[in-house]
Amino acid sequence: MYTLGSFLFALQVREGGPSAGLGDIVQIVTRATLINQFVLLVLILFSVACWAIILLKFWSFRSVDRHTKAFLDAFRRSSKFSEVAAACPAASDSPLVGVFQAGYAEITAQFRLAGAAPQPATGRPVLKSLDAVDRALIRAATSEVSQLERRLTFLATTASVAPFIGLFGTVFGILIAFERIGSTGSTDLAVVGPAISEALLATAMGLAAAIPAVLGYNHFTHQIKTFSGAMDDFALEFLNISERNFT
Repeated sequence: MYTLGSFLFALQVREGGPSAGLGDIVQIVTRATLINQFVLLVLILFSVACWAIILLKFWSFRSVDRHTKAFLDAFRRSSKFSEVAAACPAASDSPLVGVFQAGYAEITAQFRLAGAAPQPATGRPVLKSLDAVDRALIRAATSEVSQLERRLTFLATTASVAPFIGLFGTVFGILIAFERIGSTGSTDLAVVGPAISEALLATAMGLAAAIPAVLGYNHFTHQIKTFSGAMDDFALEFLNISERNFT
């Protein structure tokens, strides 16, 4: 390793210049073929869109986490569902709010249909069907998970497709390099070097778009699983309270 490092350092010194910078990359792009320029443009658009989604989801999930903690605190401090309903607007970003509102609406609808007639033994209204409340909570939780997963499909698509788009540009650049070798009869780097640099740049751009997309998708998927588990726990807690008080 030491010998290899010494050789590379000596080679760089002998060539008399630093490694390629941004200006060199721009020069490679400007002299690339139209197909490779199109490939690079597509990959840049994918990359920009992915970073926009990652930043948007990051701030959105931070708000979701903060509002979820605040809503759970209000839910467990309240003695009535009506008090929790009044606290919902302050925690509107939490998916638990949608689950609670669906369950609370189902309970209210059942009381309204029954005329809110109290049970003679306890003097309190009774639920007609606890299973209907459970189904309302499940539907709401599914809807909230779908909302949390919005735009994540694009990250997964970019992670899968971007390397292949870059590979297409790489293959096309290699084809151009071989065509130049065949037309000139020379393997000089001055002839094939530009085409090879275009090919390698396409590969690099494909990886630059795919790697953040993979990391972002895995991170947000893990967070969604955490929020989904919190919704399941909350739904069970809501059902337990409803069963104790209204059955």
